[in-house]
Amino acid sequence: MKKILIIEDDQIVRNIYRNKLLVEGFQVDSAQDGLAGLEMIRTFRPDVVILDLMLPRMTGVEVMNQIRSEPDFKDLPVIVFSNTYLTSRVQEAWKAGATKCLSKASCTPKQVLEVVRSALGLSGASTAPPLPRADAAAPALSQAATVPAVPASSNTQSNNPDAEFQAGLRKSIIEGLPDILAHLRSLLQGLIKADNEATRIKQLAEMHRRIRALTGNAGVAGVPQIARMSDALEALLKELHEKPKTVNASTLRTVASAIDFLGILFERGLRPENPGAAPPAVLVVDDEAISRRAVAYALEKAKLKSVNVEDPAAAYDLLAENRYDLIVLDVDMPVMNGFELCTRLRQLPAHTKTPVVFVTGLTDFESRTSSMMSGGNDFIAKPFLFMELAVKALVYVLRGRLPAATQGG
Repeated sequence: MKKILIIEDDQIVRNIYRNKLLVEGFQVDSAQDGLAGLEMIRTFRPDVVILDLMLPRMTGVEVMNQIRSEPDFKDLPVIVFSNTYLTSRVQEAWKAGATKCLSKASCTPKQVLEVVRSALGLSGASTAPPLPRADAAAPALSQAATVPAVPASSNTQSNNPDAEFQAGLRKSIIEGLPDILAHLRSLLQGLIKADNEATRIKQLAEMHRRIRALTGNAGVAGVPQIARMSDALEALLKELHEKPKTVNASTLRTVASAIDFLGILFERGLRPENPGAAPPAVLVVDDEAISRRAVAYALEKAKLKSVNVEDPAAAYDLLAENRYDLIVLDVDMPVMNGFELCTRLRQLPAHTKTPVVFVTGLTDFESRTSSMMSGGNDFIAKPFLFMELAVKALVYVLRGRLPAATQGG
């Protein structure tokens, strides 16, 4: 009997994979932190390790570096879980000798089972979407390999154990979402009111822990919209926790909007996304080349492709001929500033309601967010974190693809 070791600090995720593998005839054991997992590798001597990168006491990369230095485990298959947006961590995992890197937000227990069987030579190639290496192109958002939610009333569930399993898991997660949302909003209020760095760090750590658990749970339950949004927010909260001085009015506004949007997704239920929808299109208008590249890079992290223009007049011509899911406008531009362009584009039938996010200097952020926005939807302050803009863009793009009755304000 082949032996599988799961090293994962989230008890729900750990138990789900453990039970799935036990049913399939594997001998399974688990550990909830990296140090305990390392010791169990040496004593349990598994045939495959399923390893989360974000672990207490010892990170997943540290565990891999250690076992790869030991002759008995230099070829041990290690399947890694990570956040989609933590690309530097994923590359560290590849370098440390990961057999395969998977996104927690877009991988189901069935897919993980296929990866395990493939690593053991028990089946062909798996269908689980791997996280890319540094030289691999990331998929567009519309092509992201997520598992569509299966409605609870689906007739296929009566003879499909995997569908029944996911339906039950989705039901339990949905039932717990109001409590999750209430706790996140309470933590956000504590973060906003925090008057010192130590308190901010504590609040951010707890928010990150809660969102990280939601990402993993939504991923295994096959709830792609919630998993995708929480995946991005998790990465932003991790960066804010590591760099607490970047917590400001702009980043707090972005975190708040993401939590509010999660609330909309919770209320929306589990209706699957439209698989035939066109890829999202974003227009970026900024007269500074460096700023345009920064915005485009941030959007790429969210798997969003953009058209980037320096001349507001040329941008208006594009808007008159094309539809976009999101428009990002610099405020201070010569000849026609962002406010003026926004006023003009709102007169175009195709863009009366297209989300517009203004980019402005941090020193002007407070005054401008409280003033008339010329038909805009939101502001983000320069200098911005790449993940901050990625999260904000995802909120507007994904919300725009919800049925009108569930989009919220």
